[in-house]
Amino acid sequence: MKTIIISGGAIEDGFALGFLEKIKPDCMVAADRGLDFCYRNRIQPDCIVGDFDSIAPEVIGYYRANKEIPIYTFNPVKDTTDTDIALNQALKLGATEVYFLGATGSRLDHVLSNIYNLYLLWQKGITGWIADPGNLITMPVEREIVLRKKEQFGKYVSYFPFRGEVRGLTLEGFQYPLQEYTLVQGDGGLSVSNEILEEEARIRWREGILILMQSRD
Repeated sequence: MKTIIISGGAIEDGFALGFLEKIKPDCMVAADRGLDFCYRNRIQPDCIVGDFDSIAPEVIGYYRANKEIPIYTFNPVKDTTDTDIALNQALKLGATEVYFLGATGSRLDHVLSNIYNLYLLWQKGITGWIADPGNLITMPVEREIVLRKKEQFGKYVSYFPFRGEVRGLTLEGFQYPLQEYTLVQGDGGLSVSNEILEEEARIRWREGILILMQSRD
């Protein structure tokens, strides 16, 4: 089941609405302040979670009036984030691929935490994506990715190893190709802002966990 989590970070409504239209999720889970986006656009999520300590009464009241939407309220004093709670709920509902909106912004601690949520999904054999107007971040379960130039999210493609080396990394159809390369932490200059040259580009590797980012200015 294709699931999207609306978190409480930065959300640009125009981008987010277009992204929702593009991916057409089967299920939407709103996490705390992410409910503001839903309220502004009169979107009815399938499930709502959070402590709601930063939500205006009229917003949560609007959704409480809809008895068909389950709302799970948590104590503000907790050892987890609202996005973590939303992800756990998405998995309980049967998510097989997960997208995050509102998972980036000025709080870099939350951004990093959400990248680790991609790893949590990866461990379960599920690919997750974090999207904002400038970036699409994923930690692919499959070890071969095809990017089509006419469909790419952004001009720039970057790739980083996560929790160790990425071995046998091969890039085809890029401005800077690679062949059977071992990508290690610290290879920043090599792995940032590559560009697709051909109509179709391929990324594949034999071992390791890869963070793949498509970015645009």
